[in-house]
Amino acid sequence: MFEFMNITKALADENRVRILMALNGQGELCVCQLIDMLKLAPSTVSKHLFILRNARLVNGRKEGRWMYYRLNTDEASSIVTGALEWIIRSVDEAPSIRQDDERLSEILSEPTALRCGS
Repeated sequence: MFEFMNITKALADENRVRILMALNGQGELCVCQLIDMLKLAPSTVSKHLFILRNARLVNGRKEGRWMYYRLNTDEASSIVTGALEWIIRSVDEAPSIRQDDERLSEILSEPTALRCGS
């Protein structure tokens, strides 16, 4: 029950769903890219990522000064996998998700070092 409750809490915020959809579309993104896409303060994005990670919906890895996140599809339980599949099916065509995809295309056209600072 604890895992289920963490997942439902994590999915109860539009920005966290947007993060999940961005990671689904791109595979892996740097925190600075997510900050630019969401147009939120770094501390706010970090809090969202903490909640998603706590619910085991995403995994993170550190590379130098940068932190990268991706969907947790490797070691996820069936409840996590099911939740991710449901979210992707449910909101894939939402206008805000399409706008995020367009914004991410712009963001990803620049080298990470330029966007995030070297």
